[in-house]
Amino acid sequence: MERSSQITDVSGIRVGHWTDLEAATGCTVILTEPGAVAGVDVRGDSPGTRETDLLKLTGRVKEVQALLLGGGSAFGLAAADGVMKYLEDHSAGFSVGHAVIPIVPSAILFDLNIGNEAVRPTLTSGYEACRAAVSGLFAVGNVGAGTGATVAKTSGVKCAIKSGLGSSSIRLKNGIVVGSLMVVNAIGSIHDPETGALVAGPRNAKGIMSSSLDDLVTGQSEYVVDVGGNTTIGVLATNADLSEKEVSHMATVGHDGLAMAVRPAHLAGDGDTIFSLATGHLGKTVGITEYNQILAAGVVCTFRAILNAVVNAESLAGYPSVKDV
Repeated sequence: MERSSQITDVSGIRVGHWTDLEAATGCTVILTEPGAVAGVDVRGDSPGTRETDLLKLTGRVKEVQALLLGGGSAFGLAAADGVMKYLEDHSAGFSVGHAVIPIVPSAILFDLNIGNEAVRPTLTSGYEACRAAVSGLFAVGNVGAGTGATVAKTSGVKCAIKSGLGSSSIRLKNGIVVGSLMVVNAIGSIHDPETGALVAGPRNAKGIMSSSLDDLVTGQSEYVVDVGGNTTIGVLATNADLSEKEVSHMATVGHDGLAMAVRPAHLAGDGDTIFSLATGHLGKTVGITEYNQILAAGVVCTFRAILNAVVNAESLAGYPSVKDV
């Protein structure tokens, strides 16, 4: 299989950011074309979400017009109103009688401990992210929802590493494309599953990084759970035409890739949430073999997007990036 670069390699997807580097917060929108089917899998016990129940297999509406990822904790969900306003202005949504209602499932992360906690994504932020959306290459690192993201907090926030937003994609030989966009704000450390290397871990007094997983298991960790303070959120997408059940399962498998790179994931202070999208632009249904290829590629895309988020982040607000450790 051939490696590509970003989730926008999946046809029918556009990505836009609103970023406030001074306040260290932002939001990111993933816009879709008509017919995109979505799913979601929420892990951890401290999620901040909107419209996720609608994406359950028992839900009535399966098509979405956009997904919103944002900082600002629960306050940041207000940015979804701006995305809805933008879509309404462009007559995009789910028809209910004479009304057209845009469907914008959303997830947020906690970044109020970095930068200016009084500044959060708003309705205007969500609208501006939509206006900035592109179908080609987009910025990664300290942008959008990843602006205030940090990782490796098991020795306290003072020893954390600056993280951000990342993306990756894979093009299979049969024309199927799978892509991921991840925003990484985890308690755990970041590892490269392909090499086994520790990429970003809590720093000791000498600036040497360690594994959060090892620190917790051995009792070396100083971490005190800050409920709602950490999470990894993102989107896994394909151009294939998948059923509602298949799309839902794709989101679940995305968490395998998350857990391979973030160690440990899904802790008490995490609200890990992965959305999934199938745009159907491939123009044909897939068999079991192709579907399994999609799932496998989804695992790889997810952990590569997480690594991409961390290695492209820049030091900000007193938190060093891996480039500066």
